[in-house]
Amino acid sequence: MDFLRPSTLEEALAAKSEHPDAVPITGGTDVMVELNFDKHRPPALIDLTGVPELARWAPDGDGVRLGAGVPYTRIIAELGERAPALAQASRSVASPQIRNRGTVGGNLGGASPAGESHPVLLATDARIELASVRGTRTVPAREFYLGLRRTARQDDELITAVLLPRPAGPQHFCKIGTRNAMVIAVANFSLALDTEKRTVGTGLGSVAPTPVRAPEAEEFLAAEFDWEGGSVLDEAVVRRFGELVSSVARPIDDQRGSADYRRHAVGVMARRALSWSVTDHRKSLQDPRGDARCA
Repeated sequence: MDFLRPSTLEEALAAKSEHPDAVPITGGTDVMVELNFDKHRPPALIDLTGVPELARWAPDGDGVRLGAGVPYTRIIAELGERAPALAQASRSVASPQIRNRGTVGGNLGGASPAGESHPVLLATDARIELASVRGTRTVPAREFYLGLRRTARQDDELITAVLLPRPAGPQHFCKIGTRNAMVIAVANFSLALDTEKRTVGTGLGSVAPTPVRAPEAEEFLAAEFDWEGGSVLDEAVVRRFGELVSSVARPIDDQRGSADYRRHAVGVMARRALSWSVTDHRKSLQDPRGDARCA
């Protein structure tokens, strides 16, 4: 196995162009597990830890451009206000040691349907930046996941950044696992409300071959939500929202949980996230200067 270690983004893109079968590695929290258990033996690894452009985040208009190599620990410490749901999801990743190494770019590259960042990227309508020697393009997260561990990234492309919109309302992330730490999600869910556009975003993980949205649930809630007054929603509305979220799940039975449990759990998480979001929205209406989002 060849080991390539570029020191600039240009060198990294050239290496990926010359070795399209090479696997990029930053934290290695997923790749090294596959190597150690001999599940995957690529012809080459491209170590991206020496590429400084990937390890930075910066304001991007009203939003944030998050380098693909920024570890979860920094997202938690530095982006709680700018990307609240992603910070919540980052806190739920494995252990402190893995959060120090793992990245959203790695999560996207592996494209496991159980990855914590995926539901947030779907719910917030983030965009994925892909680069190659041919140029740079962005793909909406909602178009990035094509199938089980298959994405819109081409063989000669690297994931260089995630473009996160400015939060315009409450955002939440929920995860259910067999314990609180060091566990792959049985199911996870993210909800993002845009109180300016009066739209709803959802993201579900570990309940289908790919991370998925619940468009019908989004449209239903956008029509029923009290954007102006922030009043408590009727129980029938909350229950229907959970049912619509559950309806898009296509889970399987495995060692972590049954399909029926996953379908039920994601509906419960949707109702809880909605309740928290209503409370946050009401607080923001009462004190517009305050930050009602959970970071």
